[in-house]
Formats: sequence, C-alpha cells, structure tokens
Amino acid sequence: MNDSGAAAVARGRTVDVVVIGAGQAGLSAAFHLRRAGLEPDRDFVVLDHSPRAGGAWQFRWPSLTYGKVHGMYALPGMELTGADPARPSSEVIGTYFDTYERTFDLRVHRPVDVTAVREGDGGRLLVETSEGGYATRALINATGTWDRPFWPRYQGQETFRGRQLHTSGYPGPEEFAGKRVIVVGGGASGTQHLMEIAEVAAGTTWVTRREPVFREGPFGEAEGRAAVALVEERVRLGLPPQSVVSVTGLPLNDAIREARERGVLDRLPMFDRITPTGVAWDDGRTVDADVILWATGFRAAIDHLAPLRLREPGGGIRVEGTRAVRDERVHLVGYGPSASTIGANRAGRAAVSDIRRLLDREPATTR
Repeated sequence: MNDSGAAAVARGRTVDVVVIGAGQAGLSAAFHLRRAGLEPDRDFVVLDHSPRAGGAWQFRWPSLTYGKVHGMYALPGMELTGADPARPSSEVIGTYFDTYERTFDLRVHRPVDVTAVREGDGGRLLVETSEGGYATRALINATGTWDRPFWPRYQGQETFRGRQLHTSGYPGPEEFAGKRVIVVGGGASGTQHLMEIAEVAAGTTWVTRREPVFREGPFGEAEGRAAVALVEERVRLGLPPQSVVSVTGLPLNDAIREARERGVLDRLPMFDRITPTGVAWDDGRTVDADVILWATGFRAAIDHLAPLRLREPGGGIRVEGTRAVRDERVHLVGYGPSASTIGANRAGRAAVSDIRRLLDREPATTR
C-alpha cells in the first residue's frame, strides 16, 4: 500500500464505498467513482488480493496469447492499442491494467484478502480484511470467479493414480508431451487446451456433459443481447449465474474446423466413474489416461458476503441491474450478465450511478 493508503488507514478506515477486486469490473467501477468526484483513499478504496495488476488475466497460461483472446473490451477512458498478438495475454493485459491504475491514480491496495462483509454500526457495512476493517456506506463486489474453480466429483476420483488438474492450474501444453490426456469440458478453455495438447500428447480424449454447440456465422449485437438476457433471467430468479459464453456456443473458426477434421474434437459423453488407470462408462467402455484436465469452469467468488444473507433459496444472489435485492448498499459487478469485459464496464458505470443516488439520499450515519 502506498503512503496515501497508509494515511487513509490511520484516519480510521471509514469510507463511502469499498470496491473489492481490481479486474475489469472493479477498475471500471473505480474509474466511474473518480469521475463522479470521489477521491481514492478518502471517499473510496479498491482492495485486490492478487499480487499485481491484471485481475485474473495475470494467472492465464503462457500459451494463451493476446491474439487468441476473444472479445477483450477496453476499460473506460483508455484504449488498449498496439498490443503484440503473439505476446501472452497475461503480460499484455497485466501491463494495460497497471498503466490504467497509474494513469487514473486509483491507488489499489494489494495484496489484501477480504475475509467477510457484515453489518456494521450506524447503517454501515463492515468489510473485514487482512489489513484491518473498513466501515463503508456502500460496497461494489467485483471478485469474479477465478478463485473458485469448479471440480466435479465422480465415483473413484480419489483412486486415480495419474495427475488431475483444473484450468486454473493449466501450465501450457509442454507438460503433457507423451501423455494420454482426458480433457473434461465443452467450453472455450476446454477446446483450447485440447487443441494445444493434441499437438504433443500420446493421445487425447474429449469428454463433455452436453453435446458441444458450434456457432457458425457472425455474432452480432442482437445475438449478444439475447445471450445476456438468458443469463439475466437466472440472476433475476436468484439462481447461480451461468457465463455468457455458456449460452453463445463455440465460434467455428479455422482452427476448430481443422481440429474437427483431424478428429481432435470427436467428443464422448461424460464417463460414469474414474478408475485407478483412467475412466469408465457403464456400457463397458474404458479409456486409460495419465492426466485428467478439468476444464469445468468457475463459480462466483462471493463467500465473503455470506454474513449478509444475500443468497436466495435457489443458491444465487438476486440482483436488479447490479444491486442486490436483499441489500441496496451492495452491488455485484462482473456477476452473471456483466461477466463479459464489455458487460463489466457497463456494470461498473451503472453501480456507481445507483450508489451516488444512495449517498445523496442517506445521511452518512444511517443506512
């Protein structure tokens, strides 16, 4: 934390807004807070548990170059230009986010772990962190999903004698040279992993729960709105959100066409159990493997909000726009329909607009 951050802590850690997370959504929110006249480390604070700028992008595998990134949308107020498409996306976007934070003087505190958000005194929320507590009138939660990789459970999983890993720990294809690899998952990450690994592995098997959907033709604004609407409906019902990508299908580009022609993307249905040497189906089919790679996605990282009891019976947090229905002081950005980069930008602006109305309406000593 810089000197101005230390001064803010010394003044008692009382602010109008706490932003948790400094990925796309959190930085967008911080930008709009600053543009609204709020001062970092005086009126608001941005907390990020990652070691450096870049959000979840900093943890992406080296073979995911910037040219392979689908739909990276610039942060508000500063374009990302001149990036080398052959450079790892973790480096390109990490550098971009770092420059953005410094350009707009957002004064992100890192690494800071947020352990809980609970009811405080005088209508404020108490944000408990590894650098102490913050009493705040409003909260913008922008924690994304990277910290909650989803590992499905299957019978016999603990008996497998090979290696199991998740997308969150994917090191790139080199470590799979000469191995027999099962890739589980039908999303963009799963297909990218599979196509890379197939170039060096002794053999690959692709397993998905549902038949993959490949999308041909352009994906325009109307299609994007329709996809976002499907995700929004789940959030409105208080169900755990799905990613926007999960309802758009996989773009059928040249690389995927070639992989399909070579049989790399010949998909098998989900196996029924895991054995010490691989996987098995109830119909008697088996596949031996050295590695099982779970490209099975992520869940929203919102456990720290549990003391506020925001979840609905369906398991998700019901929101209107970005505002939690059960507590108007809490806004979720980068959650559900705003999980895409362009959606995160819009959500950051919308959350700040709502919070300004709340701050103008409510005296600082009341809810």
